[in-house]
Amino acid sequence: MNIEIKKSKKPVKYKDALNLMETRLLDVNENNSKDLIWILEHEEIYTAGTSHKKNEILDKSIKIIETNRGGKITYHGPGQLICYFVIDLKKRKKDIRKFISLIEKSIIETIGYYKIQTFADKKNIGIWYKDKLDTKKVAAIGVRVKKWIAYHGFSINIDTDLNKYDSIIPCGIKDRGVTNLNQIYNQDYSNLENLLIDNFISNLKNEVF
Repeated sequence: MNIEIKKSKKPVKYKDALNLMETRLLDVNENNSKDLIWILEHEEIYTAGTSHKKNEILDKSIKIIETNRGGKITYHGPGQLICYFVIDLKKRKKDIRKFISLIEKSIIETIGYYKIQTFADKKNIGIWYKDKLDTKKVAAIGVRVKKWIAYHGFSINIDTDLNKYDSIIPCGIKDRGVTNLNQIYNQDYSNLENLLIDNFISNLKNEVF
């Protein structure tokens, strides 16, 4: 499969990442570049998708960057693995819902390797973990499709500062919380990004898509 894998060791500025994806999308559309899977981390930032509402900002002092991805308001920062991609759906089945399901499956399989059971929810996009008291989001998904090319991506909270979510209503969902993998089960997640890439690529190859 003709996909470039990119890993950034230093934090990437959000706008720089967005500009790179927009440029890559045009190149992929013209068959001048490969599809892309990009693993990175952002410094602290709050971003708002196309369906967000102003009342979902609880702390009016924080800076929000509005973006063209789907979804609502979320937080990015240290301890969070971000997977961006530019995937040409014209070379596959033009089915956005199927593609979202493929992302969900890839995340669930990857986290499952660490003996943590998570699940997707049709009503509330993302990946969720249920403990004895509550259901909490551990991974957020925000995708945009342009020229039948899917881009933006998803994030997995590994050791994210959960207090940062107190400033917003994360993804517009009031009755559920946010967690990270270390809070669920404190173990070594250093190989998670490699497992995630392997699962994502494998599912892209094997799904009827």
